[in-house]
Amino acid sequence: MTDFHGVFPYLVSPIDAEGRIKTDVLGKLTADLIKAGVHGVTPLGSTGEFAYLTREQRETVVRTTIEATGKKVPVVAGVASTSTSDAVEQARTYQKLGADGILAICEAYFPLKDTQVEAYFRAIADAVDIPVVLYTNPNFQRSDLTLDVIARLSEHPRIRYIKDASTNTGRLLSIMSRAPTMKVFSASAHIPAAVMLIGGVGWMAGPANIVPRQSVRLYDLCRAQKWPEAMALQREMWRVNEAFARFNLAACIKAGLQIQGYDVGDPVPPQAALSAEDRKAVAAILADVAKLENA
Repeated sequence: MTDFHGVFPYLVSPIDAEGRIKTDVLGKLTADLIKAGVHGVTPLGSTGEFAYLTREQRETVVRTTIEATGKKVPVVAGVASTSTSDAVEQARTYQKLGADGILAICEAYFPLKDTQVEAYFRAIADAVDIPVVLYTNPNFQRSDLTLDVIARLSEHPRIRYIKDASTNTGRLLSIMSRAPTMKVFSASAHIPAAVMLIGGVGWMAGPANIVPRQSVRLYDLCRAQKWPEAMALQREMWRVNEAFARFNLAACIKAGLQIQGYDVGDPVPPQAALSAEDRKAVAAILADVAKLENA
């Protein structure tokens, strides 16, 4: 099985006003991110607006991403649904398209008990032959993964990774202790360097779309255990994470990419694009962080 580590940008889903996926833009963005040194890409994460896309749009995004990578880096495709059977069908479809892994997300309208949450993720892992990354985000999800459930799921041979998007770094350490075989990725809500320090294997997050080289450099410094240099870079880059938390996820990253010359379109309604004032704030942050590349 492929070993996932390093920087995995949560790709945006470029889309026009008529709902057509801009495959050329997505292909160029993916190729450019690979040139920047990222270790993998993740279509249909939170930044990819999975909750706002149709089945056809989602499949187009995954297919385009896989074609654009040319197998140079792994593609971990997001699977999300309120229905277990639908999630299983998505996972099987994306594996057939050539995905190297699945990012499993549980959407819920009604509250779910731990046994139901566990069964949902286990069904996805049972349905495919590729690694599964658990995704948990208590800020957005009605039914979260408890430590007990994570520990039990870690015993599944294909559930090998987790991205926990809480702001609780102590919880990450608890996951590592309770589920020692589970590899942990940082989210934008965490400080990536801190997660790497306690044993994380990388960073899956939207900001890596707009600061890929700096993100890769931060990862490399952490792997080399050059912590003073890593933390100096992390302090500067944290402004991007702050902006990401302040604005709508997709709106912030899409605005940043537009500033960088990518015609990714606006967020899918009813989400709104950033205001002119907010775009100026993002542009100022990007201008400062861009200076770090050659620092």
